[in-house]
Amino acid sequence: MATLCRPSVSVPEHVITMEETLELCRSRHADHPQLPLALRLIENTGVATRHIVQPIEETLKHPGFEDRNKVYESEAKARVPAVVQRALDDAELLTTDIDVIIYVSCTGFMMPSLTAWLINSMGFGSDTRQIPIAQLGCAAGGAAINRAHDFCTAYPDANALIVACEFCSLCYQPTDLGVGSLLSNGLFGDGIAAAVVRGKGGTGVKLERNSSYLIPKTEEWIMYDVRATGFHFLLDKRVPGTMEPLAPALHALARKHGWDASDLDFYIIHAGGPRILDDLCKFLEVPPEAFRFSRATLTEYGNIASAVVLDALRRLFEEGGAEHDARGLLAGFGPGITAEMALGSWRNAGDEMV
Repeated sequence: MATLCRPSVSVPEHVITMEETLELCRSRHADHPQLPLALRLIENTGVATRHIVQPIEETLKHPGFEDRNKVYESEAKARVPAVVQRALDDAELLTTDIDVIIYVSCTGFMMPSLTAWLINSMGFGSDTRQIPIAQLGCAAGGAAINRAHDFCTAYPDANALIVACEFCSLCYQPTDLGVGSLLSNGLFGDGIAAAVVRGKGGTGVKLERNSSYLIPKTEEWIMYDVRATGFHFLLDKRVPGTMEPLAPALHALARKHGWDASDLDFYIIHAGGPRILDDLCKFLEVPPEAFRFSRATLTEYGNIASAVVLDALRRLFEEGGAEHDARGLLAGFGPGITAEMALGSWRNAGDEMV
């Protein structure tokens, strides 16, 4: 059965603190009629630090979408291979052992996908399948795990590589002055993550069941308005309340598996913001400590989009993992409004394979 192995995560070297973010907001938007509200919302995110791919002076400029996308491509090529190599090493596999690469990103565009460049540059087999996912936003981390699980279920001897590359700072739009945009400017950070799903063997989360759920008629709540200046992020004020309709989907998935979503051993949840985590605690009836990995990601890195779920899982590994057969839930949320959910239990490489 497919096992999601230890993720490798990297964040850029340029750091911006909460205090610096608030001061930038005050200085650049001193006359904004809703400045006090925007400042309060940014403070309430609890994001202490974020890492960005360029110095803040460069981030605040807008040289145009073409130049920004060139930065996306060059930085991805410079930073992704090392993260991929660490994930392969942790899974005790070589590039030639990988059968499919699932690449997720919503903050830049390349065609062919970065998967083609990785195959050519890192020695993956020429017959490696490619699955780029570009339009699921923050939910794409969960989707990548689920598509890797599906692939390894169809091909039990196969191994899948997941790569998430998000440079959210390259989507900063200085002319977007809505409160949702100002909040986003203080919430999102940059990060890269990779993980291997082994068809056989490996230590990590033994993936057992997955599902997707779309809240009807919410496709405009999280979206990009694509203009000549690039991606303009639109965030509806109703988004923080989406855990109430999504929690029943998580409960339903667990029931189908004979589990209780309120009584699991670990939770790896997308940290879209503190309200998301607080509400999900309430509706799943679990203590705040259950989401400690997600909260740590949010505090230290901000919302790093599709990479959040993999970073939260990395933190579970760093804590020492879980007990044999410990049961867990993984979930990512994003545009649609979409939930990508998975159930799995902890296994070590020496455990009997099921």
